Amino acid sequence: MTEKLALITGASRGLGAAMAEALAPTHHIVAVARTVGALEELDDRITAKGGTATLAPMDITNADAMATLCRGIYDRWGMLDLWVHAAIHAAPLSPANHVDAKDWQKSVAINANATSVLIPYIAPLLGRTGQAVFFADPDTTGAKFFGAYGATKAAQIALARSWAAETEKTGPRVQILSPRPMPTATRARFHPGEDRSRLAAPGDEARRLLSMI
Repeated sequence: MTEKLALITGASRGLGAAMAEALAPTHHIVAVARTVGALEELDDRITAKGGTATLAPMDITNADAMATLCRGIYDRWGMLDLWVHAAIHAAPLSPANHVDAKDWQKSVAINANATSVLIPYIAPLLGRTGQAVFFADPDTTGAKFFGAYGATKAAQIALARSWAAETEKTGPRVQILSPRPMPTATRARFHPGEDRSRLAAPGDEARRLLSMI
């Protein structure tokens, strides 16, 4: 196999799906998400454009499943060129003193804990020359009603920043990019009633972000 290999976690919709489609002309895509139907639709779009994908309908909070996936990548391809981490849980907006316990636990599990598990699993596959990409959302950190999301997203990015600093001279290259607002389901949950026509199209934003990688 001569083409490059990209792992996209959170590939079923939004920026993750857009990144998968934008990378497909040059990479075989390993697409991870829980929603089987959305992954199949992504595969159809990639195939229609001449690309290829391997679908992995998995929950990133399941450490055993992620270990199996990474071992499978190693056994089949031996390495990974790029990891794009777009998986996120957007808990409902709530005052800090009314954060629902289940929403908090799910936010911690997906946004923070899963990242702490995935980094050591994926780092050996990336080696010295691979790249990992995370997406920052700084406007939510400490903002009103964003307690669960903002705190756990900040924890995710803190992990990524530490990894980036630690591997600056040795690789892999770790980047933290800041997407422009897009009309995704996550943003609609946080900004209902917003004029979505003024937001950046996910496909356009994916191409812009890829130019920075």
